[in-house]
Amino acid sequence: MRRLLVVGMLAAFTFTSAAAQNLEIIKARKDLLSNMGDATKEPGKMIKQEVPFDAATVKAALDVIIDKASKLPDMFPEDSKTGGKTEALTAIWQNKDDVASRFKKLVAAAKAAKDNVADEFDFMETWPKVVGNCGACHKKYRAEKK
Repeated sequence: MRRLLVVGMLAAFTFTSAAAQNLEIIKARKDLLSNMGDATKEPGKMIKQEVPFDAATVKAALDVIIDKASKLPDMFPEDSKTGGKTEALTAIWQNKDDVASRFKKLVAAAKAAKDNVADEFDFMETWPKVVGNCGACHKKYRAEKK
């Protein structure tokens, strides 16, 4: 009987621990961030002059960044600190206002860039400002890749 009670308690504890990890929101958050990363690939090649500048591609990438980054401040509930192979550092939950302001700053930079990317010279000036926001946040709030 004791053995059954112990097994039941362990099962309940394991289930509770797993349920405390909001895996759905972690996956959704990772998808948004991945979409933004994917959107930066072609403009990244343009900035390195590996492919020709294309304003439509840049503006489409900026639209993705604007859309996804505007959703991200709400994607860090307390139950999403661990699990799902998240790379988010716990510092996010200790500095939620800073994180939210960083996403707002990214959205603002992307909107400004979109309004001002008329040619390659504008792009070369504005794109680093946009992606610089990404890198600054990664340095402070994302675990290093292994």
